[in-house]
Amino acid sequence: MTTRRTATVEFVRGSVRDGRRRALATLPSLFTLANMLCGFAAILVSIRGAYTLAAVLIGLSVFFDIADGAVARLVGAVTPFGLQFDSLADLVSFGLAPALLAFTLFSQGRDEWDPLGWLACFLWVACAAIRLARFNTTIDPTADKRYFVGMPSPGAAGVVLASVFAFGDQMQGRDRLWVLLVVAVPAALMVSTIRFRSFRSLVSPRNGRPYGLVAAVLVLVVGFSVAPVVTGCALAYSYLLAPVLVPLVSPLGRLVPDRLKEALS
Repeated sequence: MTTRRTATVEFVRGSVRDGRRRALATLPSLFTLANMLCGFAAILVSIRGAYTLAAVLIGLSVFFDIADGAVARLVGAVTPFGLQFDSLADLVSFGLAPALLAFTLFSQGRDEWDPLGWLACFLWVACAAIRLARFNTTIDPTADKRYFVGMPSPGAAGVVLASVFAFGDQMQGRDRLWVLLVVAVPAALMVSTIRFRSFRSLVSPRNGRPYGLVAAVLVLVVGFSVAPVVTGCALAYSYLLAPVLVPLVSPLGRLVPDRLKEALS
């Protein structure tokens, strides 16, 4: 027999459960919001000429972009709203912010007619938007989740960041047209049909054993602590060249024990 007291207790418990569900559903969006905030801040500081700080902020956007997807899968809060919100944040952080950072470096902050720089940086923004729109509208449940079609926008932005850290002083000035290749090549790869490896299995391991994630984090922490510029360039440019490098080094994968492969998958 249900008493008034029992009904009240059940109502309170249900309200607590609903509140927890809403809090968990909101958590990934907070990471997405942090991603957008860092991208917007990078735009502002790029205009002021703080190029290194802008690169750091875009790097933080990459971290929050990875985190929001991992958190969403962890708490079971993958929603159509989250997908669209993430894409809008990515357009700010990995579309507008890297393009403006590259343009301010190329033009040295001079407000003059610069058709070549405008064209190259608009190409980046357009390709990033096309890449994100294509990703949202061509979600195939049967597709191989291990790969992206086209270079993901955070990976493309990483090429710009690594270049700024490695030779930002040499990138300034319109006589250095090679700088535009740092923008044009990743932009073209974003809208290509070339497959790039997804590391979702590292961030969200299916077997519940995050050995691969722990190993990757340790390697990155040591690398960025000892030689941050070299580590950043190696990470960004190896991913850029992955479609060429992977077929060359894949035969070496046979030397890795199957047990180690399973642990890192």
